[in-house]
Amino acid sequence: MSALVRMRLAGFLRTGRALAPLLAGLLALGILYGGGRARPAEAYGVSAVVLFPVLAWQTRILLDVEPDVQRRLAQVLVGPVRERLAGLLAAVLAGVGTVLVALVFPWLVGGVAAPGPGDPSAVAALALGLWAHLLALLPAVALGALASRALTRSAGYGVAVLAVGAVGTLALGLRGSVAPWLVPPVLATARALAGSLPAGTALLLSAWALAWAGVALAGYARWRRVRP
Repeated sequence: MSALVRMRLAGFLRTGRALAPLLAGLLALGILYGGGRARPAEAYGVSAVVLFPVLAWQTRILLDVEPDVQRRLAQVLVGPVRERLAGLLAAVLAGVGTVLVALVFPWLVGGVAAPGPGDPSAVAALALGLWAHLLALLPAVALGALASRALTRSAGYGVAVLAVGAVGTLALGLRGSVAPWLVPPVLATARALAGSLPAGTALLLSAWALAWAGVALAGYARWRRVRP
C-alpha cells in the first residue's frame, strides 16, 4: 500500500496539479495577513477556516489524478480497502504539507505579532495552530473524498459537492445556527482560539471534528463499495 501512496503523491506533484491549490492557499493567506498583524493563535484559527475549502479541493484533485482504469487495477492488485486507504493517506500527507506552509507563512510576511503578556508563547501558538489546522484537515479530506470522481462521476457534481460543503460549513458554523453539529467545527475552533481555550473545549472540538470526519469517511467507503 505504501507504494500506491507514493505513486499517487508522485502523480499529484509531477503533473503540476499540486500548484493550483497551493497557490490558491498562499493567495488567500496573503490577503488574510495583509490587513495587519494579529495574535498568533487567533490568526491560525482564521487561517484554518480559510484553508478548509482549499484542503478539500486539494484532496479532490489528488484523488482524481489517477485514471479510472488505473484505479480499478489498483483495487484488483491490493484490494478495495487498501486502495481507498492509500488514496486517503496520500491526501492527508499532501494536506499536512500545505498545513506546514500555512504555519510558517505568517511569520515570513510579518502577519503575526510577537506574543504579548498573557498570550501563549510562540511555541505554544504554533502547537495551537497545528491543532486547529489538523481539525480542519481531517474533515476537509473527507469532504474532498466525497467530491472525488470515483463517487460523483462528473466534474460538475464534484464541484457542487465542494461548494455545498464549504458554504454549508460557514453558514451552519455561525453562532446561533440551527444545527451546527451538521458541519465540522472549523468556525467554532477559530472562535475558541480568539479567547482562552479550556482543555475541555479543546477535547470537545477534537472529538467533534473526528466524529464528523469519521461519519463522512464511512459514507465515502460505503458509496465506493456501491460504485467501484
